[in-house]
Amino acid sequence: MTLTVVLLVLTSAALHPLWNLLIKKDSNPDSAFLTMSLSIALVAGIQGVLTGADFWLTGPQWRLILISTAGQTLYSIALVATLKRGDMSAYYPIIRASPLFIVSFNFLVLGTLYDWEMLAGILLVMLGAVMLLYRRGVNIFADWRILSCAVLALCGTGIYSLADARLMTEIEAPVLFFWTQLFTWPCLLIAFKVFGHPIPAGFGVMRLLQFPLLHMKLVACVYGSYYLILTAYSFGGDVAAVTTIRQASIPLSVIIGGYFLNEGAITRRLVASIVLSAGILIVITFA
Repeated sequence: MTLTVVLLVLTSAALHPLWNLLIKKDSNPDSAFLTMSLSIALVAGIQGVLTGADFWLTGPQWRLILISTAGQTLYSIALVATLKRGDMSAYYPIIRASPLFIVSFNFLVLGTLYDWEMLAGILLVMLGAVMLLYRRGVNIFADWRILSCAVLALCGTGIYSLADARLMTEIEAPVLFFWTQLFTWPCLLIAFKVFGHPIPAGFGVMRLLQFPLLHMKLVACVYGSYYLILTAYSFGGDVAAVTTIRQASIPLSVIIGGYFLNEGAITRRLVASIVLSAGILIVITFA
């Protein structure tokens, strides 16, 4: 893996927990996610037009867009449910454990083989993440609903990561952003209706007008973070390695959870982060 790809992914990792914090602290995270999806589609459309991107896709590309949309929708719904009810720094490592999903899918479905050093690095990263979950007096298995939502978010991340990595060998990042987010927006509206959540005014458009600064921050963090990941894919970054290195966002989420959300056991979790970081170094070395 080239140094450029590594730096792109690490920069993305630094941005990622910031928008999770913004969603966590929002009084209505469901609506924030809905408006964010529409805002990203708008920004991507403008960027694509200005750069002369080709928005017309082939049949196989449309199928991958729909798969990515399904993953994005699953991730969005499950993440909001987790952040509304759970401890961010406890469940965030589960949500970000998508490399396990990706490696399992590539091996079982696509027959991809990985070197043992690479697998050891990924497992060490996951071990560090699991260690981060522990806190005296807290049982993450006590509420199976929150845990299930975190696991569903994990799967959603794995699904769209696999589809997006494939798409980035054929299309430009703004095109992928535009179509996936444009399709995710109505999917979230339907999910709101099914789960009994109130539909925001103007299907989320009015919220953009009411809280422009909040959504500018959200779009900047989300768009910037994932744009770097898409660029890493386009530079040949392996999807399993990229998503593993991106786990560098977990230690930052621990710091954010402790100092901004008053979540405890920060020292113990930072020690576990060292284990996670060691795994990332192994992946960088052998990817």
